[in-house]
Amino acid sequence: MILPDNQANRERAARTIAAGGLIAFRTDTFYGLGADPFNPPAVRQIIDLKGREAKPILLLVSDLEELDRFIVDQTEQFKLLARSFWPGPLTIVSTANTGLSNDLTAGTGTIGVRLPGGDSLRDLIRLCGGALTATSANLTGSPPARNAVEVAHYFQSGLDLILDSGETTATSASTVLDVTTGVPRLIREGEISRARLEKVLGLIE
Repeated sequence: MILPDNQANRERAARTIAAGGLIAFRTDTFYGLGADPFNPPAVRQIIDLKGREAKPILLLVSDLEELDRFIVDQTEQFKLLARSFWPGPLTIVSTANTGLSNDLTAGTGTIGVRLPGGDSLRDLIRLCGGALTATSANLTGSPPARNAVEVAHYFQSGLDLILDSGETTATSASTVLDVTTGVPRLIREGEISRARLEKVLGLIE
């Protein structure tokens, strides 16, 4: 079911998430699949829906205050990156709280979190409890969905609703940087380039 992104439908999406359902929504990069990260069966449904191998699932948070629910501590590197690039398309991988499900962390002991740009997007996440999964809305190995119709094409069943916020303008996914090691490790170079990161952090792997 494709619904226009407005306040009433965001509230409907929030009720869906609270009931353990799955939604698709436009992030600040591509469309993503949303579930309550504290609902293990819902997270498992996303993995099954995508046909995904065991890989960590990144999370979007509505506000910085939500981070303590997911990561052990905010290191100086973490805080520096957050000040420099958030809100924005940088996913920071940090040490995960022990209460998170293995499906979220894929047994790595780490979790990727991001404070995205866009007031309407953060309003949706806030309505949904302050955090949502945001793995890309595509089948594993396929290009990420850029609009609601592409999401519906990939997933003809399994989603409770798709919020249509129009075509994405991003040219690539979020950049993913791991700060759990001594020297930060670039997992994926996306919207934020290695060069921009190195201006802030210095050397990265």
